Amino acid sequence: MSASSNGGEQSGRPSAERRLTRRCYKTVTVAEDSRPSTVGVHPTPNPSPQGGGGYGRRQSHSVPSPLVGEGQGGGDCRTSLVGVPSTPNPSQRRVEDAPSARWGGGYRVLLDGRPARTPAKALLALPTRVLAEAVAAEWGVQREHIDPAAMPLTRLANSAIDGVRGRAAEVRADIVKYAGSDLLCYRATEPEELVRRQAGLWDPVLAWGREALGARLEVAEGLMPMTQPQAAQRAVASALDDQDAFALAALHVMTTLTGSALLALAHAHEHLTAEQAWTAAHVDEDWQIGKWGADAEAAARRQRRWFEMQAASRMLALLRH
Repeated sequence: MSASSNGGEQSGRPSAERRLTRRCYKTVTVAEDSRPSTVGVHPTPNPSPQGGGGYGRRQSHSVPSPLVGEGQGGGDCRTSLVGVPSTPNPSQRRVEDAPSARWGGGYRVLLDGRPARTPAKALLALPTRVLAEAVAAEWGVQREHIDPAAMPLTRLANSAIDGVRGRAAEVRADIVKYAGSDLLCYRATEPEELVRRQAGLWDPVLAWGREALGARLEVAEGLMPMTQPQAAQRAVASALDDQDAFALAALHVMTTLTGSALLALAHAHEHLTAEQAWTAAHVDEDWQIGKWGADAEAAARRQRRWFEMQAASRMLALLRH
């Protein structure tokens, strides 16, 4: 696929220094799609980043992330996602309504009247109009060069269409695997201050999981791995059953970034804000920073991952409309 229609993603990983030339689009529009969306060939996935690095994190899943394929970035080497740009000048972006009714395809993003496509050549069609408008806004602020790092929702939508659609069962299973060794279930035995912090931030989320999802995850002290009850893992799986490809893409990103399926689900159910889930995922790291000070490289990496978390959170919010 050409760089002019895929969000600037080509084979290999985009870097912060790399900018892709494009033709200048006069209009970026959104239209209802009256045709079924096209499912492209899924790219070969790369491993995704693991969780928040909590004290008791014992297992790093070897299952590749279906959300990050060649041309999408991936792992800790991916170009950092940045905040969603502001709405562009109206002369650069407008929304037009197609007279036809919706039929499975959702809302397409049009570049000078031509449909944008994903790296796997599927139509870039979004399930809600507000999400399509937000993706169109990312395209609308691009100027002489396409900057993939400035298009977090486009990249996540590409992942949902190319990497999750048609593989939803695999993505759900990977999220459930995180629940099997969820960050919230492994506790420090000392120092006392860290033990209190973990309990204060994690116990309420575990209680919510029991009450809202029926997922009774067990808690262990120290580093020894444990097996969670099958009933608890089935409850987590059940909570994912009605999630479409776009929601699963966002949930998978949040799960891998935090190391906790329960934190991702608590945010998706609006029990936690993105900030609260992020803070809970980094209680151990924040305690270490308070004791020994911050490391500049680690802080920069954490900021890049926070941008990804924000993009996933925004996609979930836009899917509700």
